[in-house]
Amino acid sequence: MRIVAGKYRGRKLTAFAGFDVRPTPDRVKESLFQILSPRLAGARVLDLFAGSGALGLEALSRGAADVLFNDESAESAKLLRKNLALLKEERTVWRLPFAECLSRAEGAFDLIFCDPPYREDYCGEILTRVAERGLLVEGGLVVYESEREEAPAAGWRLFGSRSYGRTKIFLFSGDGV
Repeated sequence: MRIVAGKYRGRKLTAFAGFDVRPTPDRVKESLFQILSPRLAGARVLDLFAGSGALGLEALSRGAADVLFNDESAESAKLLRKNLALLKEERTVWRLPFAECLSRAEGAFDLIFCDPPYREDYCGEILTRVAERGLLVEGGLVVYESEREEAPAAGWRLFGSRSYGRTKIFLFSGDGV
């Protein structure tokens, strides 16, 4: 697992051992960030299910101003802090259930990455909570990774989607929410 582009391009990140955790493959990250690249300069990002931090760290590498990392798992938080140290980045890392993170987060984000365990179906709940709290700037996107088809919650629109084998990426726009 590595940073694909930007100031940390090519830097290897520490990954989880074993097969219990499913990191976003580099080719999927590369395609996703090609789509997101015009939105990254100076962006405020929430990495809601951060795991190793690969998505949020890629955003930082490509010009995001700040990333709030969150993952409920102690193991994930430890690995994420190790990856932040490798890049000499000091960022906020929370260990909260996603719903509590969305309740506590302050201000609005330009991008919200949601890469929950594939067995979970959180998409509608996340979009609803983000809208209720006003956590997305106008023109911002919620990026949701899943293995099933996801539909936007009421008031949201599907900005775009891509399939990469088992992995599906959905970009939801909250404009008008």
